[in-house]
Amino acid sequence: MTTCYIFDHLRTPRGRGKPDGALHEVTALELATQTLAALQSRNQLDTAGLDDVIFGCVDPVGEAGGDIARAAVLNAGYDERVPGMQINRFCASGLDAVNFAAMKVMTGAGLAIGGGVESMSRLGIGASGGAWPMDPNIALKSYFVPQGISADLIATKYGFSRDDVDAYAVESQRRADKAWQDGRFADAVLTIKDINDLTILDHDEHMRPGTDMQSLAALNPSFAQMGDFAGFDAVAIQRYPELERLEHVHHAGNSSGVVDGAAAVLLGSREAGEAAGLRPRARIRAFANIGTEPCIMLTGPADVSRKALAKAGMEMGDIDLVEINEAFAAVVLHAMAELGLDHDRVNVNGGAIAMGHPLGATGAMILGTLLDEMERRGAGTGLATLCIGAGMGTATIIERL
Repeated sequence: MTTCYIFDHLRTPRGRGKPDGALHEVTALELATQTLAALQSRNQLDTAGLDDVIFGCVDPVGEAGGDIARAAVLNAGYDERVPGMQINRFCASGLDAVNFAAMKVMTGAGLAIGGGVESMSRLGIGASGGAWPMDPNIALKSYFVPQGISADLIATKYGFSRDDVDAYAVESQRRADKAWQDGRFADAVLTIKDINDLTILDHDEHMRPGTDMQSLAALNPSFAQMGDFAGFDAVAIQRYPELERLEHVHHAGNSSGVVDGAAAVLLGSREAGEAAGLRPRARIRAFANIGTEPCIMLTGPADVSRKALAKAGMEMGDIDLVEINEAFAAVVLHAMAELGLDHDRVNVNGGAIAMGHPLGATGAMILGTLLDEMERRGAGTGLATLCIGAGMGTATIIERL
């Protein structure tokens, strides 16, 4: 198969996913459009040479529906012969869009773009509905519980205390703040502008750099009432009867932030890149997907990382840097423990707890963050992975050139 290279990546800043967030008046189409336009402009890319644009979008309904990737291609002024496709694998949609684009390159395409978009302030989580939480035929047999309950289930089963998850969250905020202060995202984050070319947002808006253990201690657990009165704790304990009760440790301060954003990664073969005047920055070594037990739901990063490593003929010790999406603090703590990872090589610039998790775009964002940090440190290899709703995991391994 043809080797797939990464030539460039860009993302928007992440705006708070609320009506008073800076990006609330910017549609998902416009976020995707400005990202694609900026990627084309800074690479002087002749878009007639693109084979496909694949974007993740977890709630592709209303203004974000109808194959938003194709709409963004047209809106960004790309050659009309460039197709577009929207995919959904929940939180890993953006990373899988990159992987799908890489598959196209590996099987003969020249250049392709993978990425994602989500406007969570305009379309709330779950806007597209779904059979799993709604249809008892599947919900009952798979022990459906909401993700927050699953995160608390992980914390309870694997012994992560409230102090453990809060301390992780404080460190995420500290690292993200330092990364911004040091300018580590300067080349990767475009400025979102209005029709008058005035700046709307040029930084990640969700961050709370003043967060400390005392401020987090004042927050009530977010999922305790849901677990008790809605009966989801009982469902989780029925699936895991070795547990007497669930310890509810997660809250808004140690869970991923709800935000708006988009990201895109430019991929291709060496020959297509040379013809377009592009310099390869990394190559895709391997990627993998996996299904996991759906009630605990969020343990996929460890298993899928092992699967991707096996496909690459590598071991965890061969990886220099790791990005694990911070859906909830316990997710990362569990993955680090399972994979034997020290925190000094995981999410070194913070993560979604500090900066936010725009569902369909996050995977592409963390892959770009990983590549930039590998170049900054001179690291050779990196792995990006995410947990996924309904019990899945996705991972991608890259090698810096």
